Amino acid sequence: MQTNLADFIKDTPEGREAESILRACVHCGFCTATCPTYQLLGDELDGPRGRIYLIKQVLEGRPATEKTRQHLDRCLTCRSCESTCPSGVRYGRLVDIGRHVVERQVPRRGADRLSRWLLKEFVPRAGIFGAAMSLGRMAKPALPAMLKDKVPDARPAGAWPTPRHGRKMIALAGCAQPSMAPSINAASARVLDALGISLVEMPGAGCCGAVRYHLNDQDGGLADARRNIDAWWPAVERGEVEAIVMTASGCGVQVKDYGYLLRDDPVYAERAARISELTLDISEIVAREADALEAVLSKQRMPSAEKLAFHAPCTLQHGLRIRGVVERLLEAAGYELTPVADSHLCCGSAGTYSLLQPTLSKQLRSNKLAALEAGGAKCIASANIGCITHLEAGTATPVRHWIEMLAARMESLPG
Repeated sequence: MQTNLADFIKDTPEGREAESILRACVHCGFCTATCPTYQLLGDELDGPRGRIYLIKQVLEGRPATEKTRQHLDRCLTCRSCESTCPSGVRYGRLVDIGRHVVERQVPRRGADRLSRWLLKEFVPRAGIFGAAMSLGRMAKPALPAMLKDKVPDARPAGAWPTPRHGRKMIALAGCAQPSMAPSINAASARVLDALGISLVEMPGAGCCGAVRYHLNDQDGGLADARRNIDAWWPAVERGEVEAIVMTASGCGVQVKDYGYLLRDDPVYAERAARISELTLDISEIVAREADALEAVLSKQRMPSAEKLAFHAPCTLQHGLRIRGVVERLLEAAGYELTPVADSHLCCGSAGTYSLLQPTLSKQLRSNKLAALEAGGAKCIASANIGCITHLEAGTATPVRHWIEMLAARMESLPG
């Protein structure tokens, strides 16, 4: 794709990056076939190719409009198009750049501006978010349906083993997960403990930065990244930890990008790159300990096979490019996985998307749940707290993190 960027962005780092991405696009249209919003709306401008053209026009000097912003807002940033693209177009990075430019040209007003400000200032603060979640649970019957969907019932965290192994890893607590589902990191700690690894959380670490970054507060998102690096770095520098564990695939994508996002930061570039190198999804770690896992499972009283549907979050399969790993682990633990049609499509959660685009989000959730439940699964497993919360609000079928299901098998408890 030929480009002629406008002077306001031409010689900036963002401009050079955007130009490189645009030039890789050959407008073949393969991406439209796997775009969730294009499938729902049938509008070229609500598919990746159309949005690329919109961004190109704005970067070449054509003024953005509210319609331009609306089409970019409707994008889930699921990155399914990246998995499909034969040319390797980094659409996720391009849409971040495009949104930032468009929002400067077409500022938000009224309720739209307020809601986005509240999300980026409220969600990343784990203490405030946790207090609000407690209040929300008490007032849940009186909440509007959209908010009620985001307040899951409390589940006990379960035991977290005392660190006792020579091998140690750090878990990111995150911002929403500690109050919404503390059972996820606790289950991860128990699974890794059984495999000879101690899992710990570091004081001072919090939100990965994805919430702010993808709401166009990129400076705020990078500040969150630097805070986490500062919290983890002493243990990393002393060589005390093997890995930084992500139990939410959405956070995993963001932390894996720290090295790239901070590549020009003279203070943090080197440390950010090292943090990204050490960052692994919990599935990658458990899969690497396959022999130890098999030994543990062989000693347990394995319940009879239970039908389970696995929802692979977009951040896992398109962002981290981890496919088939969780499924193999669950099958090794004795679960019978049911087929899921169109498993590459987004469930509609997409971070804050379900709050900002509720109509499209609910349509996508209904489609996803129909596919997940078609095989008669007794439970749905996923790998990201946002997807889990979003899905369970639309079904009576239990939805859990897959690591909780694995922990249940390893402990010979019902799934």
